[in-house]
Amino acid sequence: MQHIDLAGRRVCKAVIFDFDYTLADSSTGVVECMNHALTTMGLPAGDPETVKALIGVSLAGSFEALAGHSHDGRFDEFQRLFLERADQVMLDSIRLFDTVRSVVGALAAGGIGLGIVSTKFRSRIEAFLGRDGLVRAFDVIVGGEDVAVHKPDPAGLVMAVERLGATPPEALYVGDSVVDAQTAGRAGVPFVAVLSGVTPREAFAAYQPRAVIDDLSFLPALLL
Repeated sequence: MQHIDLAGRRVCKAVIFDFDYTLADSSTGVVECMNHALTTMGLPAGDPETVKALIGVSLAGSFEALAGHSHDGRFDEFQRLFLERADQVMLDSIRLFDTVRSVVGALAAGGIGLGIVSTKFRSRIEAFLGRDGLVRAFDVIVGGEDVAVHKPDPAGLVMAVERLGATPPEALYVGDSVVDAQTAGRAGVPFVAVLSGVTPREAFAAYQPRAVIDDLSFLPALLL
């Protein structure tokens, strides 16, 4: 992917990131919150690796995967318990990836608008970025409370692209999961996969990403 075309016009106006496993690792907190909710409900705790593989999936989808269809009517209880525990432990459990500050700075200096689209609540993302002095680096943040349907539904990504003043072909979505790839495809937005999560390289082949990178430090070279 090139930053400018042969006529000298910018073709990438906006880069939008997923949050979990793309910008930061919150897996310790997610595992604790999901298993707190499950065990409080009298259900078996999920294997930590299984829970980590669900990061980026909606809470409803995660609950279905962990508890099965026989407990469908109990999702509201699960969500309440998860969020209550998240309010207590999530912020302190999130670790920003080392590459993020330099990458965000380079892209912003290159005139690219920056956004985040995640199933994680926007309020939680803003609190974390505010703690780490990065909240103003992002022009748009769309979280789980901002859309009626979560990824891979493209509504949140489409919203972010529009708010950044770009069209889908002029934007780029960067994420670590197949759900992110599906979201980008449905929105008509080019996709770059980053291998900082638990999804292996070969899982992205069917989605024809513009690139698959080991970590975010490789991103500026694709765009600037």
